[in-house]
This record gives sequence, C-alpha cells and structure tokens, in this order.
Amino acid sequence: MDKLISMLPGFIVAFAISFVLTPITRKIGLKYGIYAVENKRTVHHGRIVRIGGLAIYIATVAGILIFSKADHSMLMILLGGTIVFAGGFIDDMYDLKPMIKMLFIMAGALVPILFGNVLLHSVSLFGHKITIESVSYLISFLWVIGVPNAINLIDGLDGLASGISFIVLTTFCVIGSFSDHYHTAYIAAILAGAVLAFLPYNFYPAKLFLGDCGALFIGYMIACLSLLGFKTSTFISLGFPVIILFVPLEDTVLAIVRRKIKGQKISEADRSHLHHIIMYKLGLSHEHTVLLLYLVTALFAVSAIVLYFSVFYGAIMIAVLCIAAWIFIELTGMISPYFHPLIGFMRRISGHPKKSDRAFFEANRINHR
Repeated sequence: MDKLISMLPGFIVAFAISFVLTPITRKIGLKYGIYAVENKRTVHHGRIVRIGGLAIYIATVAGILIFSKADHSMLMILLGGTIVFAGGFIDDMYDLKPMIKMLFIMAGALVPILFGNVLLHSVSLFGHKITIESVSYLISFLWVIGVPNAINLIDGLDGLASGISFIVLTTFCVIGSFSDHYHTAYIAAILAGAVLAFLPYNFYPAKLFLGDCGALFIGYMIACLSLLGFKTSTFISLGFPVIILFVPLEDTVLAIVRRKIKGQKISEADRSHLHHIIMYKLGLSHEHTVLLLYLVTALFAVSAIVLYFSVFYGAIMIAVLCIAAWIFIELTGMISPYFHPLIGFMRRISGHPKKSDRAFFEANRINHR
C-alpha cells in the first residue's frame, strides 16, 4: 500500500495537466475542424473533436520527465511513442491510408526494441529458464504493434477505450507495487492519471474523442510497459498482460478471423465488434454497454491479481471467465453464425439448447439471416 501511495504525486500531476489541457485541445479541434468521420462502424452523430489524445500525450510525457528516472530504455519508449502519436495525429487530421498509419506504428515499435532493449528475452516454466532469443524480436514486435491496434479497435463507443485502458493501467500499478517493478508501475500510474482526467469529456455523450493519436499512444505505452514489467518474470506472470487486456485482444483476434472468413480486408470496418454485438443484439444502451465491458475488464484484472497471489484460485477464475466468454462468442455468432462447437457438443449430448426459427441467439437459429 505504501508503494501505491508513493505513486500519487505522479498520478496527480499528470491528472492536473491533462485536466487543464483537455478542454484546450477541444477548442483547438473546433477551431481547425478536426472532427471524427462518421462511417458504418461508428455510432456517434455530429461534429466531435477527435484529437483528445494530444492532452494525454503531453501530460504523460511531462509526468514521466518530472517524476521518473528516464533511463535509456524509457527514453527510447518515449521516442517511439512520439512517432506512434504523430502518425495517429496526422491520421486524425488528414485520414492516412491504413498501411501508412501502420508504418508509423511499426517504426515506433522498432525504436525501443532495437535501441532500448525492450524485449522479452526469456521465460521461466516450472522453475526452468527458457531462452527465447531466436524469436524475442518477433514476439516483442508483434506485441508492440498489436496492442495499440487492439485499443484503437475498441474505441468505438464513448469512453470505452479510455475507461478500459484506465482499468488496465491501474492493475499494472497494483501488481507492480507488489512485485519488483515499481518503476514501471509508477509510469503506469502517470499514464492512468492522464487518462482519468480525460475520461469525463469522453464518456457518453462524448464531447471529445481520443482519436487515433490517443488510442494508439495509450496502447503503445501499455504494450511497452507490459514488456518492461513482465519480461523477466515467471511463465504465469508472462500471461498477466494478456489476461488484463482480454477484452481488446479478444475483440481484435475475432475481428481478424471474422473478416478473413468473409473475405474482407482486415482493415475494413464493420459493426460486429464486441460493443456492437452487446448494443444491437442484446439491446443494451450505449452507457450500459460501456459499463458492462468495464465490468468484464475489471473481472479479468482481478483474476490477474488473484493469480499473482494464488495460482490455483487465479487459474480457476480465469478458466470460468474464458469459458463464459467463449459461450457468449458462440451464442452471438461473433465469428460466424455457423461456428459454435461447444454449444453444438452440448446439443448433441443433452439436446439443449434447441434450435428455433425465432431463437434469440444466432447459434440457436435454424435459419441465419
């Protein structure tokens, strides 16, 4: 608890800077007409400024430079983060082609990996150290480009990406305070403060969006911090970032699989993301959908914390959550209305759930629309 309390100065200063800059950022966006573009994936209407990430970026960098002993690795992370932020900011203003934006993300990822030694070198499995030098660069690279895109993909409802990111960062702080990664946890606290100050402007009905600059920068920092915090930990600890980031990572993987099955481009927008499914198929309101996904993220975050103290109980909790998530994926047809192996197995064994033309869930319908 003392370690958590000692992180408050950085958290408060970053919060204050972001709190002051967020409305200024909105005024800048209004003045220069930097609005979010409506498409078939978005659910917002009207002119909403989409460069809110500018306030978060400045507050985070300022907080790190003031309170953190920015060693070479951290300086390379900030340099790479600046490249990623710049790519997102340009995209928010001029709508870059997806490949051009990806090049910014890839360049930003390579900086800490190649020049800052931000790598996953080895893991320990049941007391045995396993060196993964041959694939460490590839794994680290895929992780640092994957998480920003995952956070960006779930930024489809007001307050969703920013709220989930705050929960993830807070969990990093808690786990870091109990482990030997206090420095990494402190930086997570600084970023969490910047995000929290922005959240009231971003929550429904949003006055300001993160934009690609904000979502990509936050995702990039989360990816790099997770590598710093867990790169030398045990096999179980290696899974912490994946567990905590379950919602955005799951949504991203399903989106890739779904679009491949349908013959679509991976970058092509659709309304089959997790938040769209909850809103349109389950009928929840905008706010309730966001709050539900906050709850799911919090449950996975708690399971990661429990896992740190008790592998047995943490593993049980994670298994239950994953089974529940998988059943939901099959019921709602998030991958395909014809893909439901677990429900199909249950149907063959017990005869339930039965199929019907009027079934509420896709997996239980005889004819799929």
